[in-house]
Amino acid sequence: MSPATRTSPRTSARRRRWLTACALTASAALVALPASAAPGGNNSPFGARTLARLAAQRTHSAHAVTPKLTAEDDDGNEADEIAEGADQYAEARTSPGIVAPGAYGAAWRSLTNLPRTGGNWRDLTGLPYDSDDARYRDFDSNSSGGSGRVTGRMAAMAADDDGYVYAGSAGGGVWRSRSGGGHWQPVSDRLPSQSTGALALDGAGRLWLGTGEATTNADAYLGSGVYVLSDPHHGTFATRGRVGGDELESTTIHELRFGGGKVWAATSQGVWSHSTKKLTGAWKLEFAPNPDYLPGGTKANDPSAAYKNIANDIAIDPKDPSKVVLAVGWRSGDDYNGFYTKVRGTWTRITSGLGDLPSDADGVGNVTFARSADGSRYYAIDQSPEQLNTNPDSGLEGIFVSKSGSPTGPWTKIADYKGLAASGSALTSSGYMPGIQAWYNQFLTVDPSDARHVYVGLEEVYESKDGGDTWSTVGPYWNFGFSCWSIDPAKQTGDCNPTTHSDQHGVAIGRHHGKSFVYVGNDGGAYRRPVDGSQDSAGHATDWTSLNDGTIDTLQYYSVGIGKDLAYGGDSVTGGLQDNGQSLLRGNDTVMGSNFGGDGGDTLTDPANGCNMAEEYVYLAVQATQNCAVNDGSWITDPTKVTSYNVAPADNTTSEARFIAPLAADMRSSSTWIAGGRHIWVQTHGYAIRSGTEWKSLYDLGAGRTATAVAASGGKVYAAWCGPCNNQGFARGIAVGNADGTGWHDITLPATGADGTVPNRYLSGFAIDPHNADHVYLAVNGFSRHWTEGPGAGVGHVFESKDGGTTWKDISANLPDVPTNSAVVTPNGGLAVATDLGVVYRAPGRTSWQRVGGLPAVAVLQLKLSPDGSTLYAATHGRGIRAIKVRDCD
Repeated sequence: MSPATRTSPRTSARRRRWLTACALTASAALVALPASAAPGGNNSPFGARTLARLAAQRTHSAHAVTPKLTAEDDDGNEADEIAEGADQYAEARTSPGIVAPGAYGAAWRSLTNLPRTGGNWRDLTGLPYDSDDARYRDFDSNSSGGSGRVTGRMAAMAADDDGYVYAGSAGGGVWRSRSGGGHWQPVSDRLPSQSTGALALDGAGRLWLGTGEATTNADAYLGSGVYVLSDPHHGTFATRGRVGGDELESTTIHELRFGGGKVWAATSQGVWSHSTKKLTGAWKLEFAPNPDYLPGGTKANDPSAAYKNIANDIAIDPKDPSKVVLAVGWRSGDDYNGFYTKVRGTWTRITSGLGDLPSDADGVGNVTFARSADGSRYYAIDQSPEQLNTNPDSGLEGIFVSKSGSPTGPWTKIADYKGLAASGSALTSSGYMPGIQAWYNQFLTVDPSDARHVYVGLEEVYESKDGGDTWSTVGPYWNFGFSCWSIDPAKQTGDCNPTTHSDQHGVAIGRHHGKSFVYVGNDGGAYRRPVDGSQDSAGHATDWTSLNDGTIDTLQYYSVGIGKDLAYGGDSVTGGLQDNGQSLLRGNDTVMGSNFGGDGGDTLTDPANGCNMAEEYVYLAVQATQNCAVNDGSWITDPTKVTSYNVAPADNTTSEARFIAPLAADMRSSSTWIAGGRHIWVQTHGYAIRSGTEWKSLYDLGAGRTATAVAASGGKVYAAWCGPCNNQGFARGIAVGNADGTGWHDITLPATGADGTVPNRYLSGFAIDPHNADHVYLAVNGFSRHWTEGPGAGVGHVFESKDGGTTWKDISANLPDVPTNSAVVTPNGGLAVATDLGVVYRAPGRTSWQRVGGLPAVAVLQLKLSPDGSTLYAATHGRGIRAIKVRDCD
């Protein structure tokens, strides 16, 4: 089905991975392929996620009293959340138009040429992070789910037979372990991209890195090409190790495959190949189904260009490397989707002879291949656009095998989502079953010593030892809902064995001390178990080990909060994370805990008391606690012992807030909170708030508009908005008023973003002068008109107003043309700004910018100051929370 014939309805679907009675529930980078921004992309294909049954099972097993339902009890599902988040994360960086390739590469070169401040960033979160921390078993936590110690998303894995393991993270670069996993070291910090798409070891032992994560999710970033590390045991990646020229800049790379003296790359801009012997010279474009949409083509600026040449994998016939099958297609469906092979020198769609493997465009979406070491079998996972758009339970077409060993088949289906659900899966509820996120979650590998021993990764990890005749869910989504589960901290997860984090992306098999292990990478980091591992009676593995030992910090923060730790001294540091809830680091901690689950958005922390905090899930689903959400799980039998409270404003339930919505406390009064959806909300009860009804609407931005940033000081409130927020008619604005509801009005901004004025781009953050509420700075996301064809894109990224937002002046000066996300005024009058490539600083009295510290090319999404103003904290989206003394910036 052509994308032009499909609608893209937006639903209010939202659900958190919470322990509630109603639910159990990423050059450097341009956002890669948002989930539904393409024509025909479907951001709500799955229907309702109904996990109440799992909650009921858990409650029944505990003989518990059912606590009250949350205000966020709706018909949502996490798959919808990922899709919607992808759309909005992209909007901030691409609207009002299409960003030309090379934008991030140019920005990185400009940034590295800036003078550097003194001092170095400290990694505060470079220690273990326990998602099952028994201290935090409140009903908004995922603690006791079984995934144990976690870190940020791993997109790819590689391993050899000498105990060396390589983990490629979504936004924090590539890491090496010399001990079979653990004791990690970063090996790609010098590259202009820290986003991993693919990792592969060739026959000569070289490690190949394809940059640009290809999961098409909210925070996946484009890359800067392919790099080779000749001595991966000892060396580190360098820019001189890039293969070919700049042909693969600003792409994502789904897979790297080897055959016939070539390396093949499946990218977001078609399939390319290069000699593995001579690494210089250009990459060869093997096949692009719609070349007019490639950079330089006649349709390169079309809004759908990024979706017209997506390649997912390459299968090479082991008996004849000249026979190659390409899996090509956009996961939501397009006319070009399908399998291709060369016929008389021309790439031709395969229309028949594949057996059970679909050959029609509606049946071929995201695909992963795996070949057995002896060449006797090929396996494949296929995600179906038709299933994605019509099946409320799953987007998986199936798992297939070619017993001939040829990628042309014939292929036989060996599993579907119903069979996987019956294999010990935790996902057996209507609306959320195995493969519901098969467009996002996929890995596949074969035991090198046994062609019938197969591992499959979707939301969970599945294993078959008989070529697909039978399956076991060796890594269930979580332990909630199983009879072995218990919230009792003394039992950790009851009688259940530890599992992996959910949402699988990378896999490898290697050896350490003569024993074979399978290594998996997912939204929670890296895990391993023996290839000959054991299972319990339910088919769940009994021997998973988390490799997230704290030496690897790829945590993907959206936010950071700091408050004094009254119990243990020093500061308490918290932050909201992609799919890893909210981390909490107390003054005496050697292991961080997770006091809230799901996706963590913005966070508020009382500077005077770090256990007074508020955490935002998606769409303004806010929770507040006054004891750090410390809870031993006793709420499950006595609801009055709950220690966190759902206090979402009404825009949460009406779906009129952004995926990551703005939330702020007044700089002069921590008890006054401002939140933004369609409305600008205020509540003045601080952390003692107990209900969403305590919010008061200050201002209605208008139908179709939603807040992108809020800030307040001394009762004066600034709010930025967009609507529409995509590049079809993008509009932005600023509203200003008072927390008491008076004086609200829209600021007049030039619609076209004329030079020197605020551009017609996404407005991402305010920084108010602590001494003068009328003196405010504005951070502007996206790229200037040099890189986008969008109307009114304008120039500049940082603007200043001295009259309460009435007029603005561009103060960007030598600031690189890079998306900016947040800003903060330091006590000495300096200005620090968070960008997609690090932090910059303008000293008091200066007009030029400096680069702060020595961060790699990682996105920084938020900046905050310590309670005494002496320390600057940075929430990075891939390298944890960092801190630097403000005095070192001058």
